Amino acid sequence: MSEASNAVPTADATWRPSAEERPIGRALWRGFKCRCPQCGEGRLFKSFVKSVDECSVCGLEVHHHRADDLPPYLTIFIVGHIVVAGFMAMEEMVELTMWEHLAIWVPVTVLLSLALMQPLKGATIGLQWALKMGGFSDEPQSEEPRG
Repeated sequence: MSEASNAVPTADATWRPSAEERPIGRALWRGFKCRCPQCGEGRLFKSFVKSVDECSVCGLEVHHHRADDLPPYLTIFIVGHIVVAGFMAMEEMVELTMWEHLAIWVPVTVLLSLALMQPLKGATIGLQWALKMGGFSDEPQSEEPRG
Protein backbone atom coordinates (compact mmCIF):
# COMPACT_ATOMS: atom_id res chain seq x y z
CA MET A 1 0.00 0.00 0.00
CA SER A 2 1.19 3.48 -0.74
CA GLU A 3 1.87 6.08 1.91
CA ALA A 4 -0.87 8.31 0.55
CA SER A 5 -3.53 5.71 1.40
CA ASN A 6 -2.19 5.36 4.97
CA ALA A 7 -2.13 9.10 5.61
CA VAL A 8 -4.30 10.40 8.40
CA PRO A 9 -6.85 12.91 7.13
CA THR A 10 -6.32 16.44 8.38
CA ALA A 11 -8.98 18.97 9.24
CA ASP A 12 -9.87 21.19 6.31
CA ALA A 13 -10.92 24.76 7.10
CA THR A 14 -13.31 24.77 4.13
CA TRP A 15 -15.07 21.52 5.03
CA ARG A 16 -18.79 21.43 4.25
CA PRO A 17 -21.14 18.60 5.20
CA SER A 18 -22.35 16.38 2.39
CA ALA A 19 -26.00 15.43 1.84
CA GLU A 20 -25.62 12.44 4.15
CA GLU A 21 -24.25 14.72 6.86
CA ARG A 22 -27.21 17.11 6.86
CA PRO A 23 -29.65 15.36 9.20
CA ILE A 24 -33.04 17.03 9.12
CA GLY A 25 -33.72 16.65 12.85
CA ARG A 26 -30.45 18.28 13.88
CA ALA A 27 -30.92 21.12 11.38
CA LEU A 28 -34.48 21.73 12.60
CA TRP A 29 -33.40 21.75 16.25
CA ARG A 30 -30.47 24.08 15.63
CA GLY A 31 -32.71 26.40 13.63
CA PHE A 32 -35.39 26.28 16.34
CA LYS A 33 -32.72 27.39 18.82
CA CYS A 34 -31.97 30.29 16.40
CA ARG A 35 -28.49 28.94 15.66
CA CYS A 36 -26.74 28.20 12.38
CA PRO A 37 -28.04 24.88 10.98
CA GLN A 38 -24.55 23.94 9.76
CA CYS A 39 -22.36 24.56 12.83
CA GLY A 40 -24.91 25.13 15.59
CA GLU A 41 -22.83 27.98 17.02
CA GLY A 42 -23.46 31.18 15.07
CA ARG A 43 -26.56 33.30 15.58
CA LEU A 44 -29.20 33.01 12.87
CA PHE A 45 -30.94 36.36 13.41
CA LYS A 46 -29.75 39.95 13.66
CA SER A 47 -33.18 41.22 14.70
CA PHE A 48 -36.55 39.66 15.55
CA VAL A 49 -37.15 37.86 12.23
CA LYS A 50 -34.37 39.33 10.06
CA SER A 51 -31.75 36.67 9.41
CA VAL A 52 -28.04 37.34 9.20
CA ASP A 53 -26.44 37.32 5.77
CA GLU A 54 -23.93 34.66 6.80
CA CYS A 55 -22.93 32.73 9.91
CA SER A 56 -20.23 34.54 11.88
CA VAL A 57 -18.66 31.21 12.92
CA CYS A 58 -18.66 28.93 9.85
CA GLY A 59 -19.47 31.41 7.07
CA LEU A 60 -22.63 29.66 5.82
CA GLU A 61 -24.50 32.08 3.57
CA VAL A 62 -28.07 32.40 4.82
CA HIS A 63 -29.27 35.46 2.90
CA HIS A 64 -30.90 33.42 0.12
CA HIS A 65 -33.31 31.43 2.29
CA ARG A 66 -36.99 31.37 1.39
CA ALA A 67 -38.47 31.20 4.89
CA ASP A 68 -40.93 34.06 4.63
CA ASP A 69 -44.41 32.51 4.43
CA LEU A 70 -44.24 29.15 6.22
CA PRO A 71 -43.32 30.37 9.75
CA PRO A 72 -46.42 32.59 10.14
CA TYR A 73 -48.64 29.77 8.87
CA LEU A 74 -47.09 27.34 11.35
CA THR A 75 -47.43 29.90 14.13
CA ILE A 76 -51.12 30.45 13.38
CA PHE A 77 -51.70 26.69 13.22
CA ILE A 78 -49.96 25.92 16.53
CA VAL A 79 -51.20 28.95 18.49
CA GLY A 80 -54.72 28.49 17.14
CA HIS A 81 -54.87 24.92 18.39
CA ILE A 82 -53.49 25.84 21.81
CA VAL A 83 -55.79 28.84 22.28
CA VAL A 84 -58.97 27.14 21.05
CA ALA A 85 -58.29 24.04 23.17
CA GLY A 86 -57.51 26.21 26.20
CA PHE A 87 -60.59 28.34 25.67
CA MET A 88 -62.85 25.30 25.37
CA ALA A 89 -61.30 23.57 28.39
CA MET A 90 -61.63 26.70 30.50
CA GLU A 91 -65.23 27.16 29.35
CA GLU A 92 -66.03 23.67 30.67
CA MET A 93 -64.27 24.21 34.01
CA VAL A 94 -65.17 27.81 34.90
CA GLU A 95 -68.02 30.13 34.01
CA LEU A 96 -66.43 33.31 32.62
CA THR A 97 -67.89 36.24 30.74
CA MET A 98 -66.76 36.91 27.20
CA TRP A 99 -64.76 39.94 28.42
CA GLU A 100 -62.89 37.76 30.90
CA HIS A 101 -62.08 35.28 28.15
CA LEU A 102 -60.84 38.13 25.97
CA ALA A 103 -58.70 39.43 28.83
CA ILE A 104 -57.08 35.99 29.11
CA TRP A 105 -56.86 34.68 25.55
CA VAL A 106 -55.86 37.78 23.59
CA PRO A 107 -52.62 38.25 25.57
CA VAL A 108 -51.95 34.49 25.48
CA THR A 109 -52.39 34.52 21.70
CA VAL A 110 -50.08 37.51 21.22
CA LEU A 111 -47.38 36.19 23.57
CA LEU A 112 -47.41 32.68 22.08
CA SER A 113 -47.24 34.11 18.57
CA LEU A 114 -44.28 36.33 19.45
CA ALA A 115 -42.55 33.47 21.28
CA LEU A 116 -42.91 31.01 18.39
CA MET A 117 -42.30 33.19 15.32
CA GLN A 118 -38.49 33.40 15.48
CA PRO A 119 -37.86 29.74 16.44
CA LEU A 120 -40.21 28.52 13.70
CA LYS A 121 -38.49 30.73 11.13
CA GLY A 122 -35.14 29.36 12.29
CA ALA A 123 -36.43 25.80 12.00
CA THR A 124 -37.68 26.56 8.48
CA ILE A 125 -34.25 27.90 7.51
CA GLY A 126 -32.69 24.76 9.03
CA LEU A 127 -35.06 22.55 7.05
CA GLN A 128 -34.22 24.35 3.82
CA TRP A 129 -30.51 23.94 4.53
CA ALA A 130 -30.87 20.22 5.30
CA LEU A 131 -32.88 19.60 2.13
CA LYS A 132 -30.62 21.87 0.02
CA MET A 133 -33.52 24.12 -0.92
CA GLY A 134 -33.53 27.79 -1.87
CA GLY A 135 -29.84 28.34 -2.57
CA PHE A 136 -28.45 25.95 0.05
CA SER A 137 -27.37 23.38 -2.55
CA ASP A 138 -23.73 22.57 -3.19
CA GLU A 139 -24.00 23.84 -6.78
CA PRO A 140 -23.02 27.45 -7.50
CA GLN A 141 -25.90 29.83 -8.14
CA SER A 142 -26.27 31.17 -11.66
CA GLU A 143 -26.56 34.93 -12.03
CA GLU A 144 -28.95 34.62 -15.00
CA PRO A 145 -32.64 35.26 -14.30
CA ARG A 146 -34.99 32.38 -14.94
CA GLY A 147 -37.25 32.83 -17.93
